[in-house]
Amino acid sequence: MHPDIHLRLHHQRAAELHAQATQYARIPRPAPRHPLRTRLGWTMVEIGLRLAQHPPARPARIA
Repeated sequence: MHPDIHLRLHHQRAAELHAQATQYARIPRPAPRHPLRTRLGWTMVEIGLRLAQHPPARPARIA
């Protein structure tokens, strides 16, 4: 197949896909909910950051 014909077919197919995508983009989608896994992950990150900010005080060792 000639490269110019192949490129023309590619542009035509891309235009068709863009037209289909705009039809689906008009449908309102419900707001995404934060699943438990995501909330748990961010909670663990927050706890880790709090622990990293304040290292525990250790008593001095006497040998």
